[in-house]
Amino acid sequence: MAEDFRAVTARRAKRGETMIGEGTQSTNQRRHNYVQENVEVGFFTDPTVCIGCKACEVACKEWNEVPDDGFTWIGNSYDNTGRLGASTWRHVLFLEQDCQKGNQITGLMGLSDAQSEDPFRWIFLSDVCKHCQEAGCLEACPTGSIVRTEVGSVFVQNDVCNGCGYCVVSCPFGVIDRRPSPLPDAGGAFKCTFCYDRQKSGLVPACAKVCPTESIVFGRLDDLRARAKERVQHLQQLGYNDAQLYDPQETSVRGIHAFFLILGEPEAYGLPAKPQIPTIHLKSAWTSAIATAVASIIATLLAFAFFS
Repeated sequence: MAEDFRAVTARRAKRGETMIGEGTQSTNQRRHNYVQENVEVGFFTDPTVCIGCKACEVACKEWNEVPDDGFTWIGNSYDNTGRLGASTWRHVLFLEQDCQKGNQITGLMGLSDAQSEDPFRWIFLSDVCKHCQEAGCLEACPTGSIVRTEVGSVFVQNDVCNGCGYCVVSCPFGVIDRRPSPLPDAGGAFKCTFCYDRQKSGLVPACAKVCPTESIVFGRLDDLRARAKERVQHLQQLGYNDAQLYDPQETSVRGIHAFFLILGEPEAYGLPAKPQIPTIHLKSAWTSAIATAVASIIATLLAFAFFS
């Protein structure tokens, strides 16, 4: 069966045809030794093939035993989780926009004017912790609870966390948060672990493993970035002129291990255009503090000299 699949895949590739997903050949379905080999890994998320099934949300909660975050209907499309948080490590965003999607034929659908065209696109994006190359949460943690793993991910050790919350205010993406009472381990900070326990055993993170369309792809970071660039070029050739990659390598974050293909601007997805970690302000802060201290000393000495 595997040989038949490879043969079909090869024929389709030779003809220039594409498939949704790579089946058994996908890095989402193969065992690996990335932890033992110290290979940096990542997630590449492509919303253009996401169907909004939320299998990633369910798999994340089931594997990591993440408690429920309430059953509140927020009324924002079919999004019932709202945002990432201590009890939501994967969040499927439902984005509805009044603009065209690629070469979409909009048709006459206006309510106010029956003769006007009404462009509409519905985009699903599975959001997650970005596992920044330079992580603000890691730099702010005073207890060493947050560490960098062998594969480049950012991992929170719940048994070391003291719940100070410095990581919460230091994350430029608003990902990490403290878990409220009466939930289990209340007070501690939580976020996506990149399924580090699974990776140590050679398994793929739960969310990528169950994604039926491979909207979430797991693998080597350098391979994923190359694949993502090719995907953007392919979509632009198909008429998706606003397709771009969200991987802010030019900022102080220096790139992210969970990056996205997006249509339009990042702000529409709740992503900052130029995320920055708070420590970039340390130099100016220390400079101001030293200048203030020197000025205070000089003023004190002048006061003594003048009144003595």
